[in-house]
Amino acid sequence: MEKEINFTNNAEELLQVFKKGEEFAKDLLKENERLSLRLAQIERAGETEGDNIGDNHYQGRIKAIEHELNLYKNKFTLLEDENRKFAVRFKYFEEESNNLTNLYVASYQLHSSLDFSEVLRIIVEIIINLIGAKKFAVFLIDEKTNELTPVVSEGIQGVSIPRIKIGDGIIGKTARFGKSYFSDNLKNAKEFNPIEPAVCIPLKIKEDLLGVICIYNLLTHKQGFTDVDYELFNLLAGHAATAIFSAKLYTQSERKLTTIQGFLDLLKHKANG
Repeated sequence: MEKEINFTNNAEELLQVFKKGEEFAKDLLKENERLSLRLAQIERAGETEGDNIGDNHYQGRIKAIEHELNLYKNKFTLLEDENRKFAVRFKYFEEESNNLTNLYVASYQLHSSLDFSEVLRIIVEIIINLIGAKKFAVFLIDEKTNELTPVVSEGIQGVSIPRIKIGDGIIGKTARFGKSYFSDNLKNAKEFNPIEPAVCIPLKIKEDLLGVICIYNLLTHKQGFTDVDYELFNLLAGHAATAIFSAKLYTQSERKLTTIQGFLDLLKHKANG
């Protein structure tokens, strides 16, 4: 069961903690300056009035103030450590919130059209901008031959991408078993091989497979995948599959409707003739 996270509230809470931490740090610094100044005054007073007041008295005061200073320094060190931890958590929540926001926008775009070509174009944009892929292809199952057929690709010029039989190679096995594939080495390969992708994601609606997304290498700035990326892959695959399925059904319905309308027009024409 997916746990819903309110990233806005988490971010606001972290910001409040940062502000309180910053105020506390400022107070500590002011107190440190005050105690340091007081310590210097006492030391000067001890030097000029040593015989009148007594060295032992001032030495005790100095040690007490030094001890208090050390306590404040330790508190300040702990506060700095907590702030660093909160900064890391805040950055993580901010990045995940941004990624999920982007995915929400991408999902909305996917479901905003029932035109098959438009859906494929949106999928290409999402894979480039959201995933950071440089070379990739989308395969769909040909229901007549039960083979995976490339329907759209990006960054692959002058290379013929073959049809893949279910169960053959990385792509075919991903389709057969419905499990995502991730290569141990995501660096750009020296030679491009259309049947050996670095990443292969099945497009599924529940247990029904529609096709696969194959990524061969990534954009230059993308060094690898994070935990959030893997979540995005799963979510994207589901939304892309749903959008493709809906667009195909709509296209088939439109064709049937056009055929029926043409048949009715023909009957009407003959009846009038």
